[in-house]
Amino acid sequence: MVAITYVEHDGTEHAVDVDEQMSLMEGATLNMVPGVEGMCGGICSCATCHCYIPDEWQSQMPPLSDGENSMLENAIDRRANSRLGCQIPVTPALEGMRVELPEEQA
Repeated sequence: MVAITYVEHDGTEHAVDVDEQMSLMEGATLNMVPGVEGMCGGICSCATCHCYIPDEWQSQMPPLSDGENSMLENAIDRRANSRLGCQIPVTPALEGMRVELPEEQA
């Protein structure tokens, strides 16, 4: 299990343990973290798992695919550190990571 903290736009924190090889989206939805719906089930087709990855964790992220980039083009308040949680596998290297959630998903 990998400790991940999801932070809502208002600062509310949800510290959860996520199984390795699950995605950030699966970790959030299985632990009922508000603001992460994962409506498409993780196939990169809805952007309801939009999140912000802090700079210090960027080197641990897989490359942004063309499909993910296309979905993020439709996300409200896209930022340079925007990612889709369904596209980020949880690995031991992410232990202690904080994931920020956008206000529009509250």
